[in-house]
Amino acid sequence: MTITAPQSTGSHAPRTAEELTAAGTSAHGLGRGQRPARGHGHEARGLQYLPLSALHEGRFGRLFRLPPYVPSDTEIARVAALMTEGSTGGDRTLDNPTIPAGYTYLGQFIDHDLTFDPASSLERQNDPDALTSFRSPRFDLDSVYGRGPADDPFLYDRASQVDGAAKLLIGSNGRDDDLPRNSQGVALLGDPRNDENTFVGQLHLTMLKFHNAVMDRVLGDPHLTRGSETPFETAQRIVRWHYQWVVVHDFLRRTIGDAALAELLVTSPDGRPEPQLRHFTWHRAPYIPVEFSVAAYRFGHSQVRGRYRLNTVVGAPDPADPQARPGLPTFTPDPVDKEPLGHFGGFRPLPQFWTIEWARFFELDGAGSDGLQHSRKIDTHLANPLATLPPEIGGAMPSLIARNLTRGARLLLPSGQAMAARTGVERLTEQEIGLDGAPAPLWYYVLREAEVQADGEHLGQLGGRVVGEVFLGLLQADQSSYLRNEPTWRPFLGAGDDVPRPDPLRVAGPGLGPTPG
Repeated sequence: MTITAPQSTGSHAPRTAEELTAAGTSAHGLGRGQRPARGHGHEARGLQYLPLSALHEGRFGRLFRLPPYVPSDTEIARVAALMTEGSTGGDRTLDNPTIPAGYTYLGQFIDHDLTFDPASSLERQNDPDALTSFRSPRFDLDSVYGRGPADDPFLYDRASQVDGAAKLLIGSNGRDDDLPRNSQGVALLGDPRNDENTFVGQLHLTMLKFHNAVMDRVLGDPHLTRGSETPFETAQRIVRWHYQWVVVHDFLRRTIGDAALAELLVTSPDGRPEPQLRHFTWHRAPYIPVEFSVAAYRFGHSQVRGRYRLNTVVGAPDPADPQARPGLPTFTPDPVDKEPLGHFGGFRPLPQFWTIEWARFFELDGAGSDGLQHSRKIDTHLANPLATLPPEIGGAMPSLIARNLTRGARLLLPSGQAMAARTGVERLTEQEIGLDGAPAPLWYYVLREAEVQADGEHLGQLGGRVVGEVFLGLLQADQSSYLRNEPTWRPFLGAGDDVPRPDPLRVAGPGLGPTPG
């Protein structure tokens, strides 16, 4: 079957399936790819041309069979040029007062828990039905646990593995706790992308410590075990369920807004929360829609700040220069080892005195709580450092903005206007979109919609619907999730029934006192 598109001679003209097939099988699209992707940067080792599939489900797939919008390289460059903060990068009016800065990196952590695509390429068209995600489509923390202590023993503390227990391995930089690393400083993780920057690395470290704290509690209270669970399996279930609760009732609520979550997760007369899914369905097994992974869920890139203060010392204002801006750059264009104390790039051991003060990133008591930083608004203006990523992240295409737009084109995503029409949500006017009447790349449209409909404080109707349905659908489909097993379950490791994100941080312990301490 052929997918046709209206003919146009403009720079943003959509291409027919025959044209896409010809481009995908041309000589430059074949052969050996570059090295596998690390984070958002390195080019992936691509598969050779993958034929357009008629299958609806798979590890990756599509929500809808809509005509693709494939902008030209010229159009991608034009849109990318519109999407930086520019000289307004330090303007506090671009901060989002409803979402603290830590949720940006919690969102990245969640993304790494759900998807990893080392096969698709930025250099040719890709069929998502033929791509495999190397993360399970579940909120199961496989990025933390790997395949468990038997199959991934390098992630675990051997001394703790007694009578069915197992703790995760913690590393050190000689002064502070760090991710576990080999002799060359490479992090030993279930997903190496969680060493991509200081913030997601510290969040991963906190999850390691959260598991270990829960493991101690399980060993002290055998009543927490259910059925034939080992102590490790009990701790793993408790950690996962607390994480899943936070994902829905804290992260997702803030991301899509209270009203959207109430519409998607309805309480039945007997008190059971029930997801209401209109578009995210599957035949045999859940999958990751590319409209979600390549467009809607990349809203978090617009939340990144250009600069952060990490703790009492790192990123503090310079007393010798009162005019200097506080905070260190998120990234710089140079390799991370050229100026390792000058930015928050990752893939290196944590520098000493760089333990994060979480109260600067989440709403909780602790050192730095008087200096809480907020994420940036969800809009079409990305922090300037994201336009020139360092080579270990950005690879041959240092602009994260151009990368996102290019990947959407290569995976044949529909335009934002087409997606809005298909889902039946309120469609932005051409003036609101701001692209002079051109079709909007889906990622750009989701960001612009949040800006227009919610002042950037949360996603708009289309973005919220896609992200909310995928989150709740994956959780509902997971036979081991709390929503599937015990829908009325409530967290018990925290301050009360509504456990916000900081409570697992309190249980884990690090990052609550002043640094250096």
